[in-house]
Amino acid sequence: MREKADSGSEILGPIPLKLIEEAGERIKGAALRTPLVRLNVDEAPAEIFLKLENLQPTGSFKVRGASNAIALAGPEAKKRGVYTCSAGNMAQALAWQARQNKIPCTVIVPDNAPETKLEAIRRFGAKIIQVSFDEVWKVVVTHHYPPLDGSVFIHPFADIRMMAGNGTAGLEVLEDLPDVDSVVIPFGGGGLSVGIASGTRAKRPQTRVYAVEPETAAPLSASFAAGSAQEIERVPSFVDGIGGKSVLPEMWERARTLLVPLVVSLSEIAAAIKLLIERNRIVAEGAGAASVAAAMTGKAGSGKIVCIVSGGNIDSSKLGKILAGSVP
Repeated sequence: MREKADSGSEILGPIPLKLIEEAGERIKGAALRTPLVRLNVDEAPAEIFLKLENLQPTGSFKVRGASNAIALAGPEAKKRGVYTCSAGNMAQALAWQARQNKIPCTVIVPDNAPETKLEAIRRFGAKIIQVSFDEVWKVVVTHHYPPLDGSVFIHPFADIRMMAGNGTAGLEVLEDLPDVDSVVIPFGGGGLSVGIASGTRAKRPQTRVYAVEPETAAPLSASFAAGSAQEIERVPSFVDGIGGKSVLPEMWERARTLLVPLVVSLSEIAAAIKLLIERNRIVAEGAGAASVAAAMTGKAGSGKIVCIVSGGNIDSSKLGKILAGSVP
C-alpha cells in the first residue's frame, strides 16, 4: 500500500526500517540515547534490563516521536502552529519541541490529567484545552478537533512520524543487547510498541515483542481475543499513560502481526513502581512500570528481557501512597 508522506495513516503494516533509521539521524541532539541498565533483582524470573525512557527531557519516550514529527511537518507547522490530544506525556513532548522551534502549540487534555503533567505543559508554553476523556478520545479516533482547524494536527500515536521516531528506541536496544529474547512495552494507543516492534523485528525477527495493558483498560487483549479491533469499557486508574477505550482499526492492522498482548493488575504495577525505586532508584509512572510488572510476574517469559520504562511523570501524592504500600 502507498505510503502517506504526512501522518502515514495509509500504512497498515510494520513501519519501514528505513524510516526509523532516518528518524534516528533526524532526532539526534533532541532526544537522548537513553541507557540500558540491569534490574537489580537477583531473584527475578528472567535476566531483566531497563530501557530508561523516563530520562528523556520531558520525562517520557514521546520526545522521540514529537521531535521527528515536528521536523517533518516543516514550514507548515511554523506558519499554522501544531496541536495534539494527550493524557500528558505527548502534550509535554510536543509543547517542548514546539517551544524549541518557536512554533505555537495547543494541547487537548482530559479533565482528570495529573497536575504534574499540566504544570509541565504550562512550563513549556503550550495552550491547554481541558475536556472530558470521551471528548479527547473522539479527537483520537477522528484525528480532528474543529476549533483548531487552522493548525497542524499531530496524532499522539497513529502517525507514522511518531511511530518512526519511537522506533529508534528499539534500534538502540539491539545495539546494546544484540541477543535480546523479548522486549516488553506499555501499550496505550500502540505508537511506541508498533514503532519499536517494527524496527526490532526487521533486524532480529526471533525477538518477541510484548505489549502490556492494565487490567482496567485492555482493549488490545480484547482485540486479540476477538480477532478484530475492539472497544471496551474503560475504568480510570492511577495508570493514566496507557489503557484506552479501544484499539483504532488502523493500529490494529499494524499491531496484530507484531505484538503479543499481556495484562497486568494495578497492584502488580504499583509493586513494580516501588521495586524500581527501592532496587534501582528509578522513578516510573504507572505506564512506565507496567512492562516491569509483566516481566517480574513471569508473564513475559524467561531469557534476556528488555522492559521499556516509557515515562516517569507520576504525581508525588500517588507515588507516596505506593511507597507506603497501597494502590492509589
